[in-house]
Formats: sequence, structure tokens, C-alpha cells
Amino acid sequence: MTALPLVFEAPRRGKPPRHLADLTREEARAAVTELGQPAFRADQLARHFYRGVTDPAQMTDLPAAVREELTGALLPGLLTPVRTLSADGGRTRKTLWRLHDGALVESVLMRYPDRATVCISSQAGCGMACPFCATGQNGLTRNLSAAEIIGQAVAAAAAMANGEVPGGPGRLSNVVFMGMGEPLANYARVRKTLDALVTPAPHGLGLSQRSITVSTVGVVPAIRRLTEEGLHATLAVSLHAPDDELRDTLVPINTRWKVDEVVDAADAYAARTGRRYSVEYALIRDVNDQPERADLLGRLLADRRAHVNLIPLNPTPGSRWDASPLPAQREFVARLRAHGVPTTVRDTRGQDIDGACGQLAAADRVDGVPTVALPQPSLEPPVELGAEADA
Repeated sequence: MTALPLVFEAPRRGKPPRHLADLTREEARAAVTELGQPAFRADQLARHFYRGVTDPAQMTDLPAAVREELTGALLPGLLTPVRTLSADGGRTRKTLWRLHDGALVESVLMRYPDRATVCISSQAGCGMACPFCATGQNGLTRNLSAAEIIGQAVAAAAAMANGEVPGGPGRLSNVVFMGMGEPLANYARVRKTLDALVTPAPHGLGLSQRSITVSTVGVVPAIRRLTEEGLHATLAVSLHAPDDELRDTLVPINTRWKVDEVVDAADAYAARTGRRYSVEYALIRDVNDQPERADLLGRLLADRRAHVNLIPLNPTPGSRWDASPLPAQREFVARLRAHGVPTTVRDTRGQDIDGACGQLAAADRVDGVPTVALPQPSLEPPVELGAEADA
């Protein structure tokens, strides 16, 4: 189904410019001191960064004579918006970002009546080679730095606070690592991002660990490491098949860590945190949506602290993969629930704005090379996309 190899070691490319979010508080204070300024200026810079302030002229607590120097040294622009598409009456916004080296990543901000969730990327591309995934089929470009990952969440928080999303000013409440890349293949930087997300202002966004979801295709050693470190973020496992034979082809990492190993690692995480984990399952027509596979998945997860999140596949242009029809979705849900497995179906927001991860990045390339960054106006869809997603 795919000729792409698994890639765990990201290609070496030029590092992004130094950024305050990549430094510890002590390192940031030392960097400011080296520039001839008092150490507390680092705390002022952090406050501006995590509030989404990018214009030095607005940083009025900094001396005007040193604003440009300090921001240039410690708050360089790492994410340049290429294109923003909107849907669902403007309440879903997908942004394509260009990084310092031309790499492209995506994030999606989704506003619901009771929360606002941003889906962020942890890598440019992905090395997990899943054949039905646009990102996986583009391959892995590189790992993102912590500042590049954190910056996506900061931009979403600022958009909410500034009232840029219909519904008036609000607060970012949830972050999900379900964008481009395998988060646990970029463990150290994702771990630093988690710390920044939960650290109170002015040195972070002050979110609850329980409002953060880390998704993985099943990098078992990294799941165990998360468990050992005592984190309480929600774990999501992208399973997509209940049996090794099919999963070996749909999720090639299964050739290293089998279904039982992945589920056992997730069980250990649930036992440590006392919280259910989510099993992500993309429903693909005539591939993994058969009634017998629903029963197999139900037997696998019965009596475990697991919740199944079924995702009708958001097909990519030209792909032979397609979403399961509604009758197949309903039967799959019914069979899982008959086994006592809590199950929901995620709303496929964003189909008309290249909603699947990697579609915008793929569309913005010519012969595999990123095109010139030209900001585009938001595109409003003709109709609402549907019910609330289970993000």
C-alpha cells in the first residue's frame, strides 16, 4: 500500500533562530543580561510572547531604544502565515505556516459553544508512512523546535483573545497534538511544549494538563516514558485496525510494536493517570469498517479504560481511500457499544478547506518545492459543515 519507509530520525537541517520559548527561564535571563539589559526583561518578553504580541511598538514596558534589539534576539518571527482558510461560519480556521527554511506546517483552530481547541503540528511532514494520510505520504522534512510548536498554540490563543473568531473574545481551552507529524517521534520538544502550555502566565499559557491531548500511532517506548514522567495529558492512540495483519499495512509502525503492545502501553498510562485514553480509528470504506472488525475491536477494548473516537476518513485529492458510508458507520458504532466500549463519531470539520492534515501543505508545492508565500483571503464555505466535533 505504500513504498515509503518508516523514518524515526528526522533529517538534519539548519536550526531555527534562537527563541525565548526554546530556553529555560534561567537561560533567557542570562541571554538578556548578555545584551546589557537587566534579567527581568526576559520575563517581560515572555509575557508579550505568550499573549501573542509580535509588534515591538506595543511592548511599551520595554525601553524604546532596545525593543528592536531584544525582540530580534529572543523573539524572532518563526511562523509566517501563508494562507488561512475558514469554514463553519468562521469558527473553524486552518492556517498554513511557512517556517524559516521554507518548510510548511498546519494548525487548525476550532471554536465550539463550550470550548476552543487548536490542533497543532509537531513535525514538518511525518515519517510514519501511513498510506491513507496526506502528511505521511509527503514524508518527513524535519522536527519542529519547541518554539515553533508553542507558537502555533500562542497564535490560536491570541486569535481567541482578540475576538478574531466569531463569537467575540474568548479563551483557548484545549490543545491537541493531532496535526502534522508523530509527536512522540519529536519527544524532547513536545515535552518542552507541554510544560509551556501548562505553566501559568507570564511564562506559559496556563492550560490544564487534562485539556491537552497527545496523539501517537503507537511509539511504545515513548508512551512508557510519558507514563514514567507522571504526565496527566490525555493520550490518544491512532489504532485504525484491531488486528496486526491489517494494521501492518495501514500503520507501518505496527511492524515494530504490535497492537497488543500498543494497547498494553496505553493501559499502563491510564492506570497511572486514572483517565481513559482515546483510540482514534479512521473509518475507511471497505478497508477497516467491516462488522467483524468492529467486533474484533470491541473484544480488544472491552473492560479497558478506552474510548473509541471514530473518524470518517477525510479523503485527500486523487486518493483511492474514501470514508465509510453512513450505514457502515452506524453499524460499527452499534457493535462497539454492544461490547460496552464508549464510542463517538468525530465530525469531519474542514472538508471544504482541505481539512485533512497535510492537504494545504501538499497543495502549496510545485514539483515538491514550496511555492512563494502569498497571504490569501479567508474563504467562507457556502454552507455549515455540521455538528460539533469530539475534539
